Amino acid sequence: MSCELGRFQTGLNVTRNQRTLYKTWTVCGAIAAAICAWSIAVLVDSRGLAAQGAPPNVAQGTDGLGAPLPPEGAKPQPEKLKLPPGFSVAIWAENVRGPRTMTLASDGTVFVGTWQAGNVYALADRNNDQRADSVITIASGLTMPNGVAFEDGTLYVAEVNRILRFDNVLASVKPAMAPLTPTVVFDRLPSERHHGWKYLRMGPDGYLYVPVGAPCNICDREQPFASILRVRPDGTGLETFARGIRNSVGFTWHPDTGALWFTDNGRDMLGDDQPNDELNVAPKAGLHFGYPHCHEGTIADPEFGKNRSCGEFQGPAQKMGPHVAPLGLAFYQGAMFPSEYRKQLFIAQHGSWNRTPASGHTGYRIMVAKVSGSQVVGYDVFAQGWLEQGRQAWGRPVDILELPDGSLLVSDDRAHAIYRISYRR
Repeated sequence: MSCELGRFQTGLNVTRNQRTLYKTWTVCGAIAAAICAWSIAVLVDSRGLAAQGAPPNVAQGTDGLGAPLPPEGAKPQPEKLKLPPGFSVAIWAENVRGPRTMTLASDGTVFVGTWQAGNVYALADRNNDQRADSVITIASGLTMPNGVAFEDGTLYVAEVNRILRFDNVLASVKPAMAPLTPTVVFDRLPSERHHGWKYLRMGPDGYLYVPVGAPCNICDREQPFASILRVRPDGTGLETFARGIRNSVGFTWHPDTGALWFTDNGRDMLGDDQPNDELNVAPKAGLHFGYPHCHEGTIADPEFGKNRSCGEFQGPAQKMGPHVAPLGLAFYQGAMFPSEYRKQLFIAQHGSWNRTPASGHTGYRIMVAKVSGSQVVGYDVFAQGWLEQGRQAWGRPVDILELPDGSLLVSDDRAHAIYRISYRR
């Protein structure tokens, strides 16, 4: 993080939190960069408002600072997205406040978590017109309920410090319904909000997997920080699955090998072009992926890497680019897309927030990684256009979900929309 006021978007209504941050940012312009970074990080973390380490754009309500908005503002513009020939994208749902992680229920209902909105939504397309019929709020007033997972009629939701359970949830979802009251499954996760929002998935072993991000840009904190945990659905049997992971907000399992694949957001303040964010694979429990000692498999941290070798740790399967903020990901298993996409990995890049104006922003796109075993043998752009000329972004992709017909949903927490990507020969 540098002390340049140019990081902040202009032309937005400034809230009390933003005015405080503006003042701090201005004063720190005359202070050494390290002191400035520390002071802002402490202020942001104390209010629970970090987004990949950044103070949030409260005027947008649901995403971090990110690239500046274009003149028309944050609104879904799927016509601007570019995909390979034969693919098309359209709005599946709009006016969804801050949609983040998605999960699919057995009857086709899509449950959606949020970050700052504090809501969990249920959406479905019952009339098969390729658009959600309505947006139903099933829970509200929660603390960053980013993570959602559905299994055997039960919806699990991850807040900052606990995992909730909504039993028999499909029978309760109705238009104009009152918010549901959940059961607390587990409430012993850390309460720190810096990198505190959680992803959540049910693993093939029947455990709920949940990450705990590092509560800082760079620090060496005790377990369970900077790790991926797993716990039984009844809240027992907590254990650490993998360590050395700064901030993972997306993971999935290979449909054949069962190996866990996950994204990790690399540290800031080492420049515009390093370190790379990472795509990692964990074929077994107990691996360490380097943080805070080593970044992208080869860069020793200037503070915490002095007495450690990068060779001690598991390196990334793919270096994804610096500051691209990779989040949700999914192995494609449908039949709609051409065969070359089957069992390949689609990854949402939320986009950079703190690259200098000279370098421009990066990310804000969907990538596809071609996977063979535990190796990435190809890595290409699949969908782009949220970011315009590296300077302004009208949307930010967050998560990817495959529907039963083989199309893909992509959530966008800046444009408050969910898109459907389909293919016709």
